[in-house]
Amino acid sequence: MKNKLIYTVFLAAALSACTEDTMDSINKDEANPPAQSVNAKFQITDATMATAFSGWGGAYAWYVSTFTEQTFGTGNNQLMKAELRMRGETAASTTYNNEWNAIYGNLNNIRQIIDKCADGGLNAGQSDLLGMAQVLWVLNAELLTDVHGDIPYSEALKTDQPKLDKQEDIYADLLVRIGDAISLLDAAAADDMNNAGAQDILYGGDPSRWLGLAHAVKARLLLNTSFRDNGAYAKALAAGEAALTAGFDGAQLTVFNGVDCDNPWTAYSWSRYYTGANGTVVDLMTSRNDPRLDVYAWDAFGTGYAYAPAGDSELAKSTNTVGLPVWLENGAAPLHLFSIAELHFIIAECKARAGADASGNLAAAVQASFDDYAAATEETFGDASAYVAALGAPTLAEVMVQKYLAQTRDEQVQTYNDLRRCKAQGEEFVKLLNPNNSQGGQNQWPLRLPYGNSDVVSNPNVTAAFGTGNDAGNYIFTENVWLFGGSR
Repeated sequence: MKNKLIYTVFLAAALSACTEDTMDSINKDEANPPAQSVNAKFQITDATMATAFSGWGGAYAWYVSTFTEQTFGTGNNQLMKAELRMRGETAASTTYNNEWNAIYGNLNNIRQIIDKCADGGLNAGQSDLLGMAQVLWVLNAELLTDVHGDIPYSEALKTDQPKLDKQEDIYADLLVRIGDAISLLDAAAADDMNNAGAQDILYGGDPSRWLGLAHAVKARLLLNTSFRDNGAYAKALAAGEAALTAGFDGAQLTVFNGVDCDNPWTAYSWSRYYTGANGTVVDLMTSRNDPRLDVYAWDAFGTGYAYAPAGDSELAKSTNTVGLPVWLENGAAPLHLFSIAELHFIIAECKARAGADASGNLAAAVQASFDDYAAATEETFGDASAYVAALGAPTLAEVMVQKYLAQTRDEQVQTYNDLRRCKAQGEEFVKLLNPNNSQGGQNQWPLRLPYGNSDVVSNPNVTAAFGTGNDAGNYIFTENVWLFGGSR
């Protein structure tokens, strides 16, 4: 009897414990664990991919490329409207709403990584992951402020109606962050850390390669501030040289898997065919006997129109008529976050402005561009030395033209920055030819891009900056961002 009682008590206790354990776990979604329990290395993958797809290789670049005249907007729809500089498209808050939301979503993901790497966090002490996250934060936030100017920043991701921070303050923070990233990645490389491994789809978790990218990003940030800082070119040169010393050889993704993942430019082109070759680029290439011309202006539809003159309304309204760059048909074309060509162009520009010899970096930049065009089109361009020699002495103007041609491949957002920066400094190295850039005595070329609709309609701070009624969005034609001479 005594043994039976003991057994009964034991069984009741066991059943009670089992029931409590079951109840504790019954509402857990094991397939979707809470963010705080996920190792940050798994978030690095998505953060990197989103930086490329939703950021530097997404709709911002597609639209901006028509404004820089590196591509031609056609297909009788959105990009046609951008080509013809129709305000209803270029100034609408809905135009970039998806990208606006996606980048803030990515910043939230990156913020979680940073928090997890703090003291007491799930990934505390993993300075390689923290350094990577800071680089990705800078790349995303830089893109937003470069194209929009003042944006929600210090209060973003913390409140429903964050204030707008001044671009000057945002850039100051970005430079601090990239400096922190350099220190973190330098230490991680010295300790031979690799906490990300294969989850890092950019560099396989190697902090020394991320260190090179961090120096390159710093060089670009400093270059963008040159209108506001007389010493920026010397600082950018030093950062660029540090990137080379660190072994930077480019940051690009090859996302094609043969089934369901293509370069975003290709995916967009295949779905819409709104992107053609532009006569502005063709003129520059033709005058230089540039071998890249044949793959840039390709008569894809057999219509006899390998390209269109900038702003041609009839060809803009046509469908499947205007030729396009060959690489838009290659889903395996590499997608750049930061090319080695861009780094050499930054160094070459800084040297040319200082009166130093820029020939070596210009030659390296053009060769890198030739190699990139070849990789993207599966064509062969070979040695660029004869082409570079034919250009003559490396003037500042030619450095900027060659950078424009190189970045026609998929780095048009930085070209947009360069064109606005040089214009603010009274320089015009690439003459834009679209007659629609000015209409009725008014500027129709966007000096910046409009805010995303989700915040325009829900955040009074953004609503006030965007404007209301007949004035809504029109500020983009009259007000430069702070970097390039404006006040916001």
